[in-house]
Amino acid sequence: MITLLDIQSAAARIAGVAWRTPLARFPSEDGIELRLKLESLQPMGAFKIRGAYNALANLSAADQAKGVIAHSSGNHAQAVAYAARALGIKAVLVMPSNAPAIKLARTRGYGAEVAISGPSSAERARLCAEIGAARGLVEIHPYDNLHVMAGQGTLGLEIAEDAPETDLVLVQVSGGGLISGVAVAIKTLLPNAQVVGVEPALAADAQASLRAGKIVSVPAEQTAQTIADGLRVSQVGALTWPHIRDFVDDIVTVSEDEIRAAMRALAFEARVLAEPSGAVTAAAWLYHRGELPASRHPVAVISGGNSDPAQLAAILAGG
Repeated sequence: MITLLDIQSAAARIAGVAWRTPLARFPSEDGIELRLKLESLQPMGAFKIRGAYNALANLSAADQAKGVIAHSSGNHAQAVAYAARALGIKAVLVMPSNAPAIKLARTRGYGAEVAISGPSSAERARLCAEIGAARGLVEIHPYDNLHVMAGQGTLGLEIAEDAPETDLVLVQVSGGGLISGVAVAIKTLLPNAQVVGVEPALAADAQASLRAGKIVSVPAEQTAQTIADGLRVSQVGALTWPHIRDFVDDIVTVSEDEIRAAMRALAFEARVLAEPSGAVTAAAWLYHRGELPASRHPVAVISGGNSDPAQLAAILAGG
């Protein structure tokens, strides 16, 4: 299990690489102002730079010399590529055939080698393991890695420091790396605050796991249908699960139409461009308030802004 000390150490390590992102204000008609933690403003457009850089910087000199490999639907790939370039480490990224073109292009643009797998997370992981073993590369798991989790937790540390009145934090759930780190930071520093995860209804494995008290999987064919490409994971990780179980208060789900509508609301009312995965927390606030704990000072993490341009244009136009 990671601790607040792990997260604080990560914050010192990533300072100057990952940015301390602001809390923007989202308009409200009921007097309760939602704050938006804008991770879409990170150098590579998503929170993943926090965990990726912390994990790579923690490698021994010998492991850095071997090079690294990771599998990702897009944002972790970009983050590992960005961090590897900063640290002078060679990187290979395994990405799915259905990854947004903009994420593929940017990953290659940071100087990384890209290998294409089948569309499911299992296929990505399998090819990653095969290439890593054949070439002697060190794997940087997208979420089931303690250094990755501690790095992502720096986001929660910033929320607690910048807005200590926060009483509810809405966080995306995929494999669980982000919500694990954030929940540890928030629950340690703001013990009265609630941490609620948000995921697409088509990829509701974390909610099912929390309800069942054990890890539950969702078929890859189902998760592949969500527009939120960064949240297409069939089950949470073995390392992230105890953190979710012990520190997360609840998990809610949102529909595909709600994600699209939230993207439009963020763009037109808050002037924030969020990718579908980044907008799920806003969707929960806008359309599932009755399922959330009572709150006067809520924060929603906007985890990324790396939308495919054509997709973004269609959604903003109402498609």
